[in-house]
Order: sequence, then C-alpha cells, then structure tokens
Amino acid sequence: MSLSSAPAAQAAPAAPARTAQHRRYLMCRPEHFTVSYRINPWMEPAKPTDTAKALAQWQALYDTYLALGHEVELIDPVPGLPDMVYTANGGFIIDGRALGVRFRVDERRGEERPFMDWFAAHGFDVVEPVSVQEGEGDFLLVGDTILAGMGFRSTGDSHAEIARVFDREVVSLRLVDPRFYHLDTAISVLDPVEGPGGVEKANIAYLPSAFDDHSRRILEERYPDAILVDDADGAVFGLNSASDGYNVFISPRATGFEAQLRERGYNPVLVDLSELLLGGGGIKCCTLELRGKR
Repeated sequence: MSLSSAPAAQAAPAAPARTAQHRRYLMCRPEHFTVSYRINPWMEPAKPTDTAKALAQWQALYDTYLALGHEVELIDPVPGLPDMVYTANGGFIIDGRALGVRFRVDERRGEERPFMDWFAAHGFDVVEPVSVQEGEGDFLLVGDTILAGMGFRSTGDSHAEIARVFDREVVSLRLVDPRFYHLDTAISVLDPVEGPGGVEKANIAYLPSAFDDHSRRILEERYPDAILVDDADGAVFGLNSASDGYNVFISPRATGFEAQLRERGYNPVLVDLSELLLGGGGIKCCTLELRGKR
C-alpha cells in the first residue's frame, strides 16, 4: 500500500473549552492549627504539627485564589478551635441563604455559633439547623442538584432538611471508607453547569471505592462522563479540590488526577496543603463557597 492510500490516523477528540467563573470564598487562617485529638483516621495527636508551615501553605492557597481573580472573605480564628481552618464544614449557602451546622463530634461544636454569627453579620439569611450535618463537607451543589453524603458525619435526616431549606433536589450518597468521611473528600465538582436538558456533562470527578454499590450506581447513571479517580490520588486528598470551571485547585501529589484534568480541558493549579492534611483536610475543606448576598 502506498503512503498516499494509507488510512489517516484518527485524531483524538478535542477537549471541551472551559470557562473560569468568578468565585467568592470564606477562609480562616490556621493560627491555632494543631492536632490534639483524633476524630478521623488522618489525625495522629502524637505526631508533631508545624503551625508556621500550615500558615504558609494556607497563605499560598489564599494568594492563588486572589491571583486568579476570586474574592476571599475571612472569618477570625478562635483559640481552642484548631479545625476552624476547615471552613467548608461551617455551613452551606445558596442564593444568600446560609444553613448552619450541627457537628457530630463534641470537639467541633464550638465552631457552630461563630460561623452562624459571621453569616448573619455579612447579610446572609441564617437558618438554624435541626439535624446533624457538617455543611459543604457533605453537601455539594451540582447544577440545581445537591449531592449529599452520609455514613460517617451527616445523618440521613439532614438530607430531608436541606431539601426543605433550599427547595432543591437532594441525591443521597453513602460513604463507606472512613478515610473519606466527608463527601468533599470523594467527589470534586469541576463545573456546576448542567448540560442541555439538565443532563450533567463530565462536571464531577469521584473516587468509586469511597461509596457503597447503590451510590456508585447512582453516580454512574447521573454522571456517565465523570472522571473516575484512582485510589492513589484519592489517598492524597486529590479530590478535596476547588474549581472555577477551568482552574482546578488540587494537591500536587495527585498526579494521575492532574493528567485526567488536562485531558478534559481543565487547568490544574497545584497547591500543597500537606500540613493541613494532618488534620484530615485539604483544599476544599479550607474553602467555603459564598453564593449570593454580600
């Protein structure tokens, strides 16, 4: 066969064009960060922590958000509440309405009032929670749908409560691996915009092994084009990430996930929060999205 008659190599499909969208976040400086108790498998009180290093890594994330045009509000850290840095657990906000949290563990209950007071002081309509739930740690907004986690922290009753508060469809997902005790450690929302007819198009990534069989089937049906992340990237909190629809802020150790994102047209932005991982949190844990009122 001559070269001129040889079949042409099939070109790989082009990655979709992605658009960065403005975000407004709430963060908290880890001035009192330490690990003095154990409430998740990542925490080892006998292992020393470096507060200065945690501050420097946190500052790098803060500066990165600002450099890419996002707004960051700050809540004052409270002495004796070392986990306040994980602001995603402080509430859940849509359209200016803020649902407060009720932590399952005693060690974090002191955070509940400071977060609700901050929301009220900054113009949000605050709803006092009834059921045990841990905010955006277990509630993720995808389009008009709220994905809701349970199994370790938030209760199933909280899913009905959040559906009433926000008048949204809520999809319950059960976590089964204690290392991934919050939903935001096992799912990353890459682009919250739904496709034509409300069909979600490749806008989440998730760790299949973190969920029970029923939840995996739900995810497979609703998000057939989702990025499936392997256990190695999940174990370094690769999915505990934030995204503006184009830039995806991830751990530099999640190398496989980084490559997957590039293939899909996203821009991975690598930020190391390894010191804060000693407390069981990463980029998303330190980032609460503020949607609505100022």
